[in-house]
Amino acid sequence: MKISLTSGALGAEVEGIDLKNSSKENFSKINELLLEHKVIFFRDQNISPEQQINLAKFFGPLERHVYVKGREKFPEIIRIIKGRNEKHQWGETWHTDVSYNKNPTKVIILKSIKIPPVGGDTMFSNMEIAFDTLDEKIKKKIKDKKAIHSSLGAAAFVEKYEEMEGNGNLDEYSNEHPVVRTHPETGKKILYVNSMYTKKILGMDKNESDDTLKEIFLHQERLDFTCRFKWTENAVAIWDNRSTQHQGLTDFFPGRGLGFERIMDRIAIEGDKPN
Repeated sequence: MKISLTSGALGAEVEGIDLKNSSKENFSKINELLLEHKVIFFRDQNISPEQQINLAKFFGPLERHVYVKGREKFPEIIRIIKGRNEKHQWGETWHTDVSYNKNPTKVIILKSIKIPPVGGDTMFSNMEIAFDTLDEKIKKKIKDKKAIHSSLGAAAFVEKYEEMEGNGNLDEYSNEHPVVRTHPETGKKILYVNSMYTKKILGMDKNESDDTLKEIFLHQERLDFTCRFKWTENAVAIWDNRSTQHQGLTDFFPGRGLGFERIMDRIAIEGDKPN
């Protein structure tokens, strides 16, 4: 097995592990690497949908997205498609997946199906380091505080994107989570707010909450907390959604003659209630 760090903050490319191998021993290696590096990447993994599902099941129960329809034969898999002439793609701003759920996603497994010749990388950021390096005054201000996370409604997930199909659910969801959560497996502290879904810190008036969140969001976006993955076909990324944020870069602009299609298959594993 060969491990190459993607950056100093998080991320590693792993060679020598076959994701078709669904043994407990193989999963144990993958989980250890995931807890250490937060996001791990595998290239040339031509796994079938069934094999992707089998791998995901080792992490826990599979999650159905509240707004987006899954694949017809594999409803646990969301096929994320950016059309050739679309200027936006799903997940293009910094976020932690479904942080608005009572039990937000634990782990994501994303497999590339069709990749543009240029553009469409994914960036990840380490929210454990973000907490460790946060200004002490802000740490004191947010100690033991909770924040409201909102799902924004179905329109944010399907109407903006030509190729994404909704499942008919139009309700909006919100839940309260600690601003700083503890990782259930490592015990590390995590800065658990994100600019896409976190709307207000409870126990603060609106202006103080807005100002505090703005400072935190700017801090979370520091490039030295991040890594960047350039996709190739049949690549797989597995990331710990509890301790990271991510965004897909939409840097293939149709107006520059860079209108490319991008297709990915996503499986999410149910998490627990943040504490």
